[in-house]
This record gives sequence, structure tokens and C-alpha cells, in this order.
Amino acid sequence: MAVHDFLRKCAHVCEYFVFGVLLFRAFRTPSDGWRWRWALLAILGAALYASSDEIHQIFVPSRGASIWDALLDTSGASVAQLVVWIANRQEPAPGMRKGLRSPARENTGGTT
Repeated sequence: MAVHDFLRKCAHVCEYFVFGVLLFRAFRTPSDGWRWRWALLAILGAALYASSDEIHQIFVPSRGASIWDALLDTSGASVAQLVVWIANRQEPAPGMRKGLRSPARENTGGTT
């Protein structure tokens, strides 16, 4: 049973990691790069969502709420911000803009 619990906790960290990256992309608006404000908003959003999930579990008979689960989820989103920061510091590959962004668009000078 311990392996099952460990895998479930790892899944939560991975889910909130992805959620943290998506929140960062949502908060960064059309700008590129990395800003503390966007990262902190993403962590706060993930923490609030994790807390609301734990509060919801109080009302489900077969579930139990745990502050440790909310903290574990928040840590997954926090690690995501570190990875996004590192990715935005790397040099871009040819044809790509820097960081977790879409490919650079070429300006052909004409209308589409």
C-alpha cells in the first residue's frame, strides 16, 4: 500500500506542476520572458485551488482533507516556476524565440 500512496503523491505533484506552468502562461499576458509577479500569481492560484480541493474533501464521506496534500500540490506548482525560469534563461534554438514560447514568426511584408 505504501507504493500506491507514493505514486498518488507523485501524480499530484506532476499534475500541479503542469497546472503551475499553465497558470504562469495565463498570467503572463502577451508578454514574453519571466517575471516574479507572474510566478507568484501562478503559485498563489495553485495554492488557492489546492486549498479549495482539500476543503471540498471535508464534505465527501470517503475522503479526508489534509493540509499536507495542499502543501505538496503547491510545491509542485512552485517547482514549475523554477523550471519556467530556467527555461527562459536558456539561449533560443535557431528559429525559436527564447524560453517557453512559440516559434518566431517571419514577417513577409504582405497582407494575409
